[in-house]
Amino acid sequence: MSITTIELPTGALRHEIDVAAESLPAVAPAALEIAWEVARSAAAAGLWGPARLLAFADGVEIALNDPDAASWAEAMSRHSGVDSLPGLALCLRLLALVELLGRASWTRGMFTIGPDGAEFQPALLAAAACAPLDATGRFDEAAMRAMLARSLPRAVPPA
Repeated sequence: MSITTIELPTGALRHEIDVAAESLPAVAPAALEIAWEVARSAAAAGLWGPARLLAFADGVEIALNDPDAASWAEAMSRHSGVDSLPGLALCLRLLALVELLGRASWTRGMFTIGPDGAEFQPALLAAAACAPLDATGRFDEAAMRAMLARSLPRAVPPA
């Protein structure tokens, strides 16, 4: 399994990945928490990165051209590399967690974000570290809810 990176004429980076996003491995919950802090610090310091295109073996392409996503992907590239499946898995799981927290109101109360950083319930990080990703690199919300409902039954309302 490999990842090939090509710089496009626009300056964007194209990462050609020989597996589907759903096949990316789990990561350690502690690694995900560290990745959050590394990416947040890089963004706060104004360390922006190039747009990136993730091209998976199944034909799915994920564009990371939003400045925030590009910044966090650059931070992960510097921190753990996105040229390996474990490094790319950490990057995508981090971005999927950001996306989920911003969209899914049922996650409120499982995390706090303040000027000094973020605090997550351990069960949230554990679920994000190993929950299935869908073809677009996002969390399968039903699977994530079910995982969290088992570990935090009162905190996760039924779907």
